Amino acid sequence: MKKLELSKTREFNLGSMKKFLLHDSPWFRIINFNLPAGQTFPVHSHDTEGQLSILVVEGNGEFLGADDAAIPAAVGDMLISDIAEPHGVRAISDMRIVVTIAPPF
Repeated sequence: MKKLELSKTREFNLGSMKKFLLHDSPWFRIINFNLPAGQTFPVHSHDTEGQLSILVVEGNGEFLGADDAAIPAAVGDMLISDIAEPHGVRAISDMRIVVTIAPPF
C-alpha cells in the first residue's frame, strides 16, 4: 500500500507547468501537473492504446480536445478519454491536475 500526499507537490513556476511523477508501475502511471493561471497544457495525443483520466484537484480551467473544443473544468471534475484522442488543459486560475495513464508508455 502507498499513500500519496498531494499537499507536498503544491508548487507553481511562473509561466511554465510543474510536473511530479507520483506513481509508476507496469499497470498505470500517475502524474501531478501544476499550471499557473493562463498556462495551457497543449492539445496532444499518443499513438498507443489505453486510456487516461485527468482530475482537477485545485483551481479551474478547461479540458481541451480536437479542434480547440473546450469543456469547463473545476475542482472534482474528471475527463476520461482514450490516449489516442486529442486532449489538453487550459488553466484559468492556478490549477492542479492529476493524470492517470493506463497502461503507462
